Amino acid sequence: MNSIFTEIYNDRLFQITVSAIVAVIVSVAAIPVIIKISRLKNLMAEPGERSSHIKKTPTLGGVAIFASTLISYFLWSNPDEGEFVHLSISAMVILFFLGVKDDILVLSPKKKMYVQIAASALVVVFGDVRLENLFGIFGIDEIPYILSLPLTVFVFIALINAINLIDGIDGLAGGIGMICGGLFGLWFYLNGYFALACLASSMAGSLLGFLRFNYSKTSKIFMGDTGSLIVGFLLTMFAIKFVQLNIAYRFDPNALFSAPILAIVVLIVPIFDTLRVFIVRLKDKKSPFVGDRNHLHHILIDSGMTHLQASVVLWVFTVVSTIAFLFITKNSDNTTSLYILAGLFGVYMWLSHILKARNARRQEILDAEEAEAERQKEIQEQQAILLEEKKLAKPALEIR
Repeated sequence: MNSIFTEIYNDRLFQITVSAIVAVIVSVAAIPVIIKISRLKNLMAEPGERSSHIKKTPTLGGVAIFASTLISYFLWSNPDEGEFVHLSISAMVILFFLGVKDDILVLSPKKKMYVQIAASALVVVFGDVRLENLFGIFGIDEIPYILSLPLTVFVFIALINAINLIDGIDGLAGGIGMICGGLFGLWFYLNGYFALACLASSMAGSLLGFLRFNYSKTSKIFMGDTGSLIVGFLLTMFAIKFVQLNIAYRFDPNALFSAPILAIVVLIVPIFDTLRVFIVRLKDKKSPFVGDRNHLHHILIDSGMTHLQASVVLWVFTVVSTIAFLFITKNSDNTTSLYILAGLFGVYMWLSHILKARNARRQEILDAEEAEAERQKEIQEQQAILLEEKKLAKPALEIR
């Protein structure tokens, strides 16, 4: 009997599953405490012009995501984890403190950028987590080491901030992080990279627990910069490691030649949204770094969807795109797949433009109706005043 329990206990799938479950439990248990402290200390986000919430809300959900992810990951011994995982956790700690300070005090973008670069460089330079091969895209295979370092740091910074940018409505960043973490974690598990699979499942579990409160009406909390920085960093690390591990495609029949395309597609929502917003802002001669309500999730909300409906649309888009590209890339070279992806981005841009234009027309109609209602109200008020004046004037005429 003991041997059966020992066998189950040492089974990697069992350990990964337990890590995900424990992450959910820890997250669900920790968040009410964080909410209570946030309310007592007034650590709340005030509604702003671009906000999708209407009352003050706690923003330290990232603390629970950070804690539950690490607690769940460290439940087991992961001999295959390697130095890069240790360095990734060190980078997470750096980003955790950056996020907490920014959520409470609000830091300048420049300071945040410096810390993000330092945390990313720690993993890229010393952990050797880097983009070192383009798998034949535009005829390029191996990337020189001296070029791969700044390129990978740039990708880290871009994707970390892309996750932060989609954190504009309830459930979107958390749901996308959970789905992407689950997809990467599944591939890591199926290919024997158990430490990465355990870390990915722990993050996915912590986000599932967070979503329980992110959608709550009475106990709502946001992940804040603490959460988006950590989730963005981990997803970027998973994506780059996924690409890096598949460089063996020449020798390993299980490796994916389309790995770089699939990594982009798994993260399609933050990548497409960030690219689109930057293009639109530059076209309108605005700074690409100044916030607005141009994100697709804002457009979906303005079209009448609820937060949950808008998030589900983008969750489904992620899953469907990933499955579709798994089949598309089977018989295509990576350059062709990239062109197909660029075409999909064009469709994404067009649909977003159509939806935004329709929202603008609908808003014009509503504004016109509101202005007409206001005009009719003023006319009625003026008529009431004139009628009252006539009533007052009539007795005076009768006396005469």
